[in-house]
Amino acid sequence: MGPQPQSFAIAGLLEVDWEETNSHHSIDIVFEDEDGGPLNVPTPAGEQALRLTASFEVGRPPGAVRGSSFNMPLAFPILPVPWKTGRRYIVRINIDGAEKDRLGFTVRSNKSASQS
Repeated sequence: MGPQPQSFAIAGLLEVDWEETNSHHSIDIVFEDEDGGPLNVPTPAGEQALRLTASFEVGRPPGAVRGSSFNMPLAFPILPVPWKTGRRYIVRINIDGAEKDRLGFTVRSNKSASQS
């Protein structure tokens, strides 16, 4: 990523077990810096932590076999973020308050971007 601010998206596929269907769930995607602090971004209301929160519910289609799991695609477009070059960031994905996945990445420095 980077080093200039750029738009990007978080996309994935959630697998929902039979027992978890027809129930309300929440997904929370949290961006943190390498020290575990929130990644703050400018907003009209001042700087705020970059965090995406949504609710979802997956139903069972007619004729589904008991015990099946179901896929739910998701995509969140994100406006340009003012990354700090050379810094590492973590994206944590929580479902119903429990961490399910995390991804770390490093923002390129200006030097390595100009060599590309």
